[in-house]
Amino acid sequence: MSSRRNFLQRAFGLGAGLLGDSQILGASENKTIQRASADSRLYTSDSPVPVVTPDVPDLPFTVDNGVKVFHLIAEPVKQELIPGKTVNLWGFNGSAPGPTIQATRGDRVRIIVENRLPEPTSMHWHGLEIPHEMDGGPGISQDPIRPGGRFVYEFTLKQEGTFFYHSHMAMQEMMGMLGAFILHPKNAYRPKVDKDFAILLQEYAILPNNPTPNSMNMEFNWLALNGKAGPATTPMIVRVGERVRIRLINLGMDHHPIHLHGNTFYVTGTEGGRQPEATWGPANTVLVGVAQARDIEFTANHPGDWMLHCHLPHHMMNAMSSVVGRMTRDMGGMQAGAGMNEGMGMMNRGGATSEDKGPSLGRGMGVGATTDQSTSNGALAPEKMNEAMGMQGMDMSAMNMAEDISPEANSVPGFPQDAFMEGPMMAMDKMVERPGNYGLRPGWSGFMQGMMSFVRVLPPDLYDKVISQERQKPSGPQMEMPEMEHRHGG
Repeated sequence: MSSRRNFLQRAFGLGAGLLGDSQILGASENKTIQRASADSRLYTSDSPVPVVTPDVPDLPFTVDNGVKVFHLIAEPVKQELIPGKTVNLWGFNGSAPGPTIQATRGDRVRIIVENRLPEPTSMHWHGLEIPHEMDGGPGISQDPIRPGGRFVYEFTLKQEGTFFYHSHMAMQEMMGMLGAFILHPKNAYRPKVDKDFAILLQEYAILPNNPTPNSMNMEFNWLALNGKAGPATTPMIVRVGERVRIRLINLGMDHHPIHLHGNTFYVTGTEGGRQPEATWGPANTVLVGVAQARDIEFTANHPGDWMLHCHLPHHMMNAMSSVVGRMTRDMGGMQAGAGMNEGMGMMNRGGATSEDKGPSLGRGMGVGATTDQSTSNGALAPEKMNEAMGMQGMDMSAMNMAEDISPEANSVPGFPQDAFMEGPMMAMDKMVERPGNYGLRPGWSGFMQGMMSFVRVLPPDLYDKVISQERQKPSGPQMEMPEMEHRHGG
């Protein structure tokens, strides 16, 4: 009886075990089926479209035994922010920001970084989950790369999304050492996009008489998208009806609320990868914080030349600076800066709390920098404009200040403000001609500065014409362009 009972118990246990195993196998199989089903909802059967980074090249690669090999050279570069304003930056392979790296999840990559800077550097792969020794933290995961030296980074890409690379030396980051690192999925996301763009946000503190940024300064007066300030930024060209993704990458000192005119988009990804669709919500402005990336997607159903820009007011301007001299055109107006005497407490006129004393925005070191200097921030005669502003080559033919300013303007407190930062006098259409600007309204460039660009949603005929010109002619201000025409709303 005892042996029979033991046999039944063993048999029951074996049956239960088999049942449990079958349940486990069934559950595992169900998970696989569910994951495959989820993948079919997340991905299409199509390949992703390449990302276009306007004004920035892609980084080419070779293949060595299945490994994609990239070469990055950290070096000083000359960067033209707008025509006539070339500055000294630090970047990669002759570009600031550096060239865009594009690869696919599952790729094995080898990135050889060569240092041609006058000081040590290192390379951090922002957001990538890779071995610690490849992370690029100087003094933490590796020794800094000395001038003339190189370091070989090699790892397998296990993620998808919008990532970026940058020097991990703080001041070097402020000199422009940033680049996009795009990790494509093996199949395109659903819904599939027709156009995919990358935009990198940067800012610099550059004095009018110095072409080199002050990386320690906290006041930034040149704001750039992909190394260009408006109106020199290259527009993003899409055909009406296409689905568009724009990848926004920020590595600077300021957060940037990026606004797109005329379209509602959805934030579909961050610097951590694709977001679940349940988290998407409609918006037309997205805050891209420091060290963050945001992917936005929308269907371009509305024809027009739609501005894409940072909505911080000073980030829609070029060449701002600390002001000295008088704040208004009235010769007895409020002072905007202090000279050496005022800095030591010696008032030239009135008391320190007089109504004609504004906040001191700077202290001079001698007579040449005091508030007694004669200044003007009012209208100048057209023949004096180029000389006064140091902007030789600007086309002033469209400017008629008498028509733009009301007769009583001088009696209005606060005048002038944007009358002399935005408008026909700032237009440089001819200087920034390129295929992507074909068809814009004459004088458009006078109202595009700083972190400003276009998403141009074009009807088929105009789209085909612009794309044809982009393929046939190199972009740049030296081109001869057909007569401009404006054929759609915006």
